[in-house]
Amino acid sequence: MSACVPQAAAGDAPPWMHGLVGVPLPSYDEKTDAVLLYSETNVTVVSTDKIKTHVREAYKILRPNGREHGTVWVHFNPQIKITSLHGWCIPAQGKDYEVKDKDAMDVSPPINGGDLVSDVRYRIVRIPAPDPGNIIGSDYETEARPLGLQDSWDFQETDPVRESHYSLQLPAGWEYKVAWMNHPEVQPKDASNNQWQWTVGNVPGIRREPEMPPFRGLMGQMVVSFFPAGGPSVSNGFSNWREMGFWYSNVERGRSDPSPQIQQEVVALTSGKTTSLEKMRALAQFVQRDIRYVAIELGVGGFQPHPAPDVFVHRYGDCKDKATLMRSMLREIGVDSFLVVINDERGSVTRDTPAYASDFNHVITAIKLPEGLADPSLLAIWHDPKHGNILFFDPTNEFIPFGQIPGYLQADYGLLVTPEGGELVALPQQPSATNSIRRNAKMTLDPAGRLIGEVHEVRMGDRASSVRERLRTVTSDADRVKPIESLLASSLSSFRIAKASVVNLEKTDQPFEFHYSFESENYAKNAGELLLVRPRVIGSKGSGILETKDPRKFPIEFEGPAQDTDIFEIAMPPGYTVDDLPPPVDADFGFASYHSKSEVTGNVIRYTRTFEVKELSVPVSKADELKKFYRIIASDERNTAVLKLASQ
Repeated sequence: MSACVPQAAAGDAPPWMHGLVGVPLPSYDEKTDAVLLYSETNVTVVSTDKIKTHVREAYKILRPNGREHGTVWVHFNPQIKITSLHGWCIPAQGKDYEVKDKDAMDVSPPINGGDLVSDVRYRIVRIPAPDPGNIIGSDYETEARPLGLQDSWDFQETDPVRESHYSLQLPAGWEYKVAWMNHPEVQPKDASNNQWQWTVGNVPGIRREPEMPPFRGLMGQMVVSFFPAGGPSVSNGFSNWREMGFWYSNVERGRSDPSPQIQQEVVALTSGKTTSLEKMRALAQFVQRDIRYVAIELGVGGFQPHPAPDVFVHRYGDCKDKATLMRSMLREIGVDSFLVVINDERGSVTRDTPAYASDFNHVITAIKLPEGLADPSLLAIWHDPKHGNILFFDPTNEFIPFGQIPGYLQADYGLLVTPEGGELVALPQQPSATNSIRRNAKMTLDPAGRLIGEVHEVRMGDRASSVRERLRTVTSDADRVKPIESLLASSLSSFRIAKASVVNLEKTDQPFEFHYSFESENYAKNAGELLLVRPRVIGSKGSGILETKDPRKFPIEFEGPAQDTDIFEIAMPPGYTVDDLPPPVDADFGFASYHSKSEVTGNVIRYTRTFEVKELSVPVSKADELKKFYRIIASDERNTAVLKLASQ
């Protein structure tokens, strides 16, 4: 993206901005970079095919990091047209600055890895002098041809908000329905002529914290659905989850119909397979690996999947395309399935979230398992009273084996789209042991403190898929050991890898394995005639995210359930015995547990530990318990055994 240097001119900012100069503000702390002094969003629904939106915003910049508000971004695409865009700066001293439409530039959105085909663009203006003490304002208007008749007033952000307004103008005879999230409901002011106005004020900013829930699940917002007299129809809107299911069914109607080529491919893929499970696995592997993921966001394509025959022929598609092709192929072996619309950031959608299409960013498949089909590998199962056992499957994630779902989707809420409409359902949480690292190491310590060892590491679930994804394009042996180097570097002051190998890199239905041997000079520390050795050799389970002076405000989120075990056996140098061992640890706080112990058998110190995440969210009320939990782990990981010569 090239720099945009606007030809700013001296010009008076509008009266609505000058009215904000000198307004009293509360005292903000040193981490507050800006305050939204005023905003208004005026939505005018002209018809089912046209919505006009007028937005005004003005920020007061308090600190240098607040300068980001000097760049105004307005997105558009073939369905959204920007009709005007202006920006102004009222400096603390001197003349106003103005930036007009002609000073704007259009840019494509940044791509954070992966392939993207999109018609979304941004028009941006950069307002001069967005310096501390100055007021930055913008005003823009858009016209949209909506896919659905909904809008969201997102009135809470990272900066505090002094005053925010939203107005809705509907055609005669139209009605609306609102739902509030993370803020008490505010009653509208009826301005007559089928227009309503809402106002909120003194809304605190949301300060980001490590491992917090997703921003969208925390922010204050009002979701408004509007519809012509007679209520919503499947073609233009909805006001609840059931109606949203009908709406989405209409959007994707006919898209999973097969072609002769798809039918032929299914026959070839399932040839020789005798059970439904074998056939489903073959189809799943094809869609996961042979259909390249490409994010496609072209107009209605942001919601509507491409026809399955097109996806099959082109051999690429986005999440909803892959899920739709999977449904088409499953139908050919007599297995019914449904789409599930979901957000891949757990917590963005909750049981209390109102039905709003833009809250979702991902689509997976829900497979109706044939009656009587049961297998221990099928873990992501939910029983539906109407449709029986449902298996959730994400065709986009090629590293998760069929029968499981990644941790970020577990215990998440998704919209199950069925012929009976939509239903918001909670996806299952899998047993902790299905996402694990089992590490066994046999090591030898010499009198100089050098440690030589061999490690066998078995990974399952997300623990395996993350490494497989990292190594997917790696071809050299040197690069394949990078994850091992990172692990050893985080635990050892010095080391040398003697050899390393990888097992089951491509076989996602099998556990992933690392085998490696290493040496670490001066691992044990001399203290006179004693040797101090740390039984926990590699791997860290502690965290310092709560070691801050600021009190925690939001829950702490784990990526998914997990259960990791370490067994380290260290053969002592000849002539040495154990003088002291670290105490055992048994810490169970409900949401997670940690157990460790050190034992001696002959000349071998055997250290074992288990770390388990049981619950995926820790409420603020238990933040101190989590901090204590991590401190217990950190202390155990630092503890040393004391060795002495047997003659002493």
